[in-house]
Amino acid sequence: MRNSLKVLIVLAAFLAAIIGYSYAISANGPVEPLGRDAFVKFLNPDFYPGHPHSKVLVNYAEERGSPCALVLHFSGSSNYKSYQDGDVYIIEMAFISSEGATTEINWGQALQYFLFGVPDGTWKFKIDGQIYDNYDDAMAAVRTEAIEHGQTGPIPMVWHGSARDGNPVINPGCGFPLYYYICWKQYGRFAAYYFTVKGLLFPYFNSPFAKYELANYQQLQEAYLNGTLAYTTLSQQERNAINQSIKNPSLFPSVYQEILSQPESPQAAVD
Repeated sequence: MRNSLKVLIVLAAFLAAIIGYSYAISANGPVEPLGRDAFVKFLNPDFYPGHPHSKVLVNYAEERGSPCALVLHFSGSSNYKSYQDGDVYIIEMAFISSEGATTEINWGQALQYFLFGVPDGTWKFKIDGQIYDNYDDAMAAVRTEAIEHGQTGPIPMVWHGSARDGNPVINPGCGFPLYYYICWKQYGRFAAYYFTVKGLLFPYFNSPFAKYELANYQQLQEAYLNGTLAYTTLSQQERNAINQSIKNPSLFPSVYQEILSQPESPQAAVD
């Protein structure tokens, strides 16, 4: 019994040391890792001024007194242009994999990355329409852009998190590998482990839309893939309803169920 108690005390002390170290080192680093922003897509395209998930990120930045925020993606067809949303400047960063876009999780590769980190040179990076061959140049561009927009401390950082298929509780979604990579590069192995666990739990306690997204993820995924959530196909009335529901998330279920009940659009989804 005493030995078990000693082991628990040692483990608790070790975890406390990791958490304390992680917070201390990130306080003086380039980014403040927060976690996952979304579970599934609400509209396509997403992350533009006024988009629900953009507004969630704006709130996170404002709560921390930050004029900027960073959102991470898996690179698709977008140029990932930075933009101003209210008082917060949103910087988008995507990683480009030589394996191409996929919605399947390579669990063997995920385990390798978890144990040994992501090898340098594995990816290229896209920021504001520019492609960078290495991480250092890409992060320098992020920092420069943030400083130009008033950033003085760590930039609040999230990964997009939208899962286009599969259960989003299991699939960490768009941008997760890049979040893990940045945490490892900037703060080391154990801090990366901590920020990953913290980040996976983050939306459950902080996103006003988490409950709705998880309860309706299959319907939202299907609507995204068949084009129903294409922003250009929505009526002005539907857009106004969405904008109103941003201010009052309790309106989201009725707003989105109305949109999802419409006949399918022939427009194909884009990244």
